[in-house]
Amino acid sequence: MNLPFLPNHDESSFFDFISKQYPGLTLGGNSGGVFPGTQESSRGGGALTVPQATTVLAIKFQQGVVIAGDRRATEGFQIADRRIEKVFKIDEHSAMAIAGAAGPCIEMAKLFQTELEHYEKLEGMSLSCEGKANKLGQMVKANLPMVFQGLVVMPLYVGYDLKRGEGRIFKYDITGGRYEESDYHAIGSGGKDARNTMREHFQRQLPEAEALKLALMSLYNAADDDVGTGGPDLVRGIYPTAKFVTSQGITDVPNDKIRAVYDVLLAARRSKET
Repeated sequence: MNLPFLPNHDESSFFDFISKQYPGLTLGGNSGGVFPGTQESSRGGGALTVPQATTVLAIKFQQGVVIAGDRRATEGFQIADRRIEKVFKIDEHSAMAIAGAAGPCIEMAKLFQTELEHYEKLEGMSLSCEGKANKLGQMVKANLPMVFQGLVVMPLYVGYDLKRGEGRIFKYDITGGRYEESDYHAIGSGGKDARNTMREHFQRQLPEAEALKLALMSLYNAADDDVGTGGPDLVRGIYPTAKFVTSQGITDVPNDKIRAVYDVLLAARRSKET
């Protein structure tokens, strides 16, 4: 869709611009309370059945934050996707992971990427880490009408604060409320199980390798107890995804490295069972 050129447009926020000019294009922008293409409404219908992205987490370490997620999406009692991506690079020093209705979650991640890029081009500077977290909260709040149809978008945002010289973790509620976590956090259907593992093993100033190991172990333990969370699939070669967020930028953790960590973890687990 081609948007017309508007001479009087001076919005530094792309999200605010399309919310005003083209409200139907934004998350929660359909004021009729009916999700396009459905007959259900938030006033009288049931919740929609859509693929759900499940467990994601973030852990601070010496140089920044590691953010990771499993690969499973569920739809009711069935597996909708085994290879869904839940961890997204937003800009050079921030990333977000998604839990909730997969389609709207992915749309919000892409819109957030565009929002920050648009702001930087118009203002000639990047938003602060705090400003980015606040902006994401506004976008989550805008999705509130869709929550009543079961289309919940629940992000986990991490960024490296260049002014403070540290990684930061932010969680949200469905109203857009933003809360900072000091050490680690996990959300999604297996979030509680993952947090239990992190609570038991987390230490301040973890080395990078140990933080990755803890993240992957937490996802594995969550998958052990939660049917919505996918563990490592050794047959298909499907493993969780992870990114490091540091002062140097965003680094994707290679699949081979994740597999090697799981090889060690699973070998240790098998030795305990015998």
